[in-house]
Amino acid sequence: MSPVTTLSLGRIAAGLGAYVDPKLAGKVFGLDAVTSPQAPYVARLFAVREVALGAVTLLATGRARRPVLMIGIAVDLADTATAVLGVRDRTVPPRGGAMLIVPAVAAVVAGAAGLRKR
Repeated sequence: MSPVTTLSLGRIAAGLGAYVDPKLAGKVFGLDAVTSPQAPYVARLFAVREVALGAVTLLATGRARRPVLMIGIAVDLADTATAVLGVRDRTVPPRGGAMLIVPAVAAVVAGAAGLRKR
């Protein structure tokens, strides 16, 4: 399976999981999704974005694929920076930060691999 297909399916799976059970998704990523009543709402915002980005990346072909991958890379870099800032300002615990940073960086790498592949 190509890195782009893996990335796309991973985004869709993560998004669907977070939409269906946002509290469990928060726990998986090391966040406190139980005591914050707004956390499920924010998780579902993330979820919809991930499903949409995964689907459009999966469906993009030819010349359309490159800009879609670049947008995905930009989103994943922003996710990485956001997680780093969260750890730094102590709104995200270190373990949670790692659980957010590692997949975001992996997504950047997969997107970059997709850009290199012709």
